[in-house]
Amino acid sequence: MKALTFSTFGNSDVLEYIEIPNPQLKNDEILVEMKAIGLNFADVYRRKGNYHLKGNPPFIAGYEGAGIVVDSNNSDYKIGDREAFADVPFANAELVSVNTNHVIPLPDDISFETAAAVLLQGLTAHYLATDSHKTTKGETVLIHAAAGGVGQLLTQISKLLGANVIGLTSSAEKAKTAIKQGVDHVLLYNENWKSDLFKIIPKGVDVVYDSIGSTLMESFEVTKECGQVVFFGMAGGDPEFVNPRMLMDSSKTLTGGDLWSYLNSKEERIKRANQLFTWIIEGKITLAEPTSFKLSEGKLAHDFLESRKSTGKIILIP
Repeated sequence: MKALTFSTFGNSDVLEYIEIPNPQLKNDEILVEMKAIGLNFADVYRRKGNYHLKGNPPFIAGYEGAGIVVDSNNSDYKIGDREAFADVPFANAELVSVNTNHVIPLPDDISFETAAAVLLQGLTAHYLATDSHKTTKGETVLIHAAAGGVGQLLTQISKLLGANVIGLTSSAEKAKTAIKQGVDHVLLYNENWKSDLFKIIPKGVDVVYDSIGSTLMESFEVTKECGQVVFFGMAGGDPEFVNPRMLMDSSKTLTGGDLWSYLNSKEERIKRANQLFTWIIEGKITLAEPTSFKLSEGKLAHDFLESRKSTGKIILIP
């Protein structure tokens, strides 16, 4: 089979599209012929050598995708079944062996491309709005990077649950994207966004979803008394240390968020994914059209992702 690989760490020039042996199935695994693969910043970090990585050189990145079963060691899965996954390594290949505990069956109404574009970011947005913070009708939430993949879906899910949404973006162009997803107000990082936020909601917001990291203390500044900050990413660098005395004095809460804490069983993966799929099928949440590259064009896809020019998902097609 062909796979997108790298044997040394570095920029996108280290990527190689080469022939490697097919996976050998273990017990309770199925072999999936990939039809669409999600590209994420975690794959860039793995390529650069600063993120966890499984296997030996040549390394294969990728954890998210969808395809068709072509071989199975489990009678519950038949050749031709449409399946997806959000947390299986070595996805940047024509064939992937998938443990059946990680398999997510695809409804007929969900395309391979949609599954590859929504699972990781959509499941992240889902747990943020329903577990890290249980969004209720009438609340006001602030979403950092509202035009990003998670931000767009988190906006729509928050609105679906009855919240008012303030979005933060880095440019007027990205602000347009956030508005299309339903934010009630959009603020720009390069303007006096904290003052502008208090003009909208003088007491501060109920919850801030912070995926930037370096903005964590600013997130606390705009959170109301007894409010919450959910910290789930460090796109802008490490956050400052938080003084517990500040939390006590203001009755504010800091919550960490990581998807893998919630995808802790086969049943949880399927239940959460099916909720996403139902919302998509019913038109309650929509996805921006993903940008597709051939798997053989992995270098171009990585470069485009790192350029920060994309607002929707990037997927790779074998």
